[in-house]
Amino acid sequence: MLSWLRLGTVVVLMCIASSQTFAEGTVLSFDPDVGRTGEATPATDPNVFRVCADKDNMPYSNEKQQGFENKIAELLATSMGKKLEYSFGYDRFGYIRTTLNAHLCDVIIGTGTGNDMMLTSHPYYRSSYVFIYKKSSGLKITDWDSPDLRKAKIGVVDYAPPTRPLFDKGLMGNVVAYLMMHDPSNPPDLMVDDLLKGKIDVAIMWGPIGGYFAKQKAPDQLQIVPCPEYKQVNAHGKEDWNISVGVRKKEKDFLTSIQSVLDQHKGDIEKILNDYGIPHLPVVTKTEPGNM
Repeated sequence: MLSWLRLGTVVVLMCIASSQTFAEGTVLSFDPDVGRTGEATPATDPNVFRVCADKDNMPYSNEKQQGFENKIAELLATSMGKKLEYSFGYDRFGYIRTTLNAHLCDVIIGTGTGNDMMLTSHPYYRSSYVFIYKKSSGLKITDWDSPDLRKAKIGVVDYAPPTRPLFDKGLMGNVVAYLMMHDPSNPPDLMVDDLLKGKIDVAIMWGPIGGYFAKQKAPDQLQIVPCPEYKQVNAHGKEDWNISVGVRKKEKDFLTSIQSVLDQHKGDIEKILNDYGIPHLPVVTKTEPGNM
């Protein structure tokens, strides 16, 4: 519900807009590389590698720099001979505008390849949603048509891509829905905990999150199987995604220098992913090119 102050502001702006006349064909400009209007743009130090990161979003990052994206950032900064610094916040709506485009930091370590809010590197890994279930359960689940799915209680994030094939296969009656945004009452490892407690039989999770917490909590007890791609049936059921480094749209030279380091350290990056239990697939470049 709008507060009276906000409602009054909206009315005033509408009156101003209605009183303005523009010449035919006038285009109002918008610069996507400008963040918070009215704030001074921080100066960029060429000797510092400034990373935008979530302060509490394991396995990706946290303020203690324990996440796998923290380790990749450290690798990039060291290889480029720069000092690593962070601008920590919470990755929520408006995050790119108030961090990267506000020039509080210069690099996003992990984003979808081709993200139109920034310039992205060639993908350095690809992951997918995964099925996770206890090895002792007797279940065998390899695809959306596996008979064992029909007798299982299935945990999945509400409205996430896997809900599309589950709906198409008539399995939504088996679903236990989880929230997308985490908070203290909804931590990212909740679904894995519920799986181990027997509250659900199968967890369908985004690979980096599911793989990491499965390895942390019960590496020898849980089976992890990549979900088959479903975008050929319905684009809303896309399960596999390329992941890239992102910078501001105008900073192609900076991205080129980052790409050089990514290319040189593919083996080191793969080791980091493996150490954290991050499931990864061969990168697909023909149908989902980056924008370098």
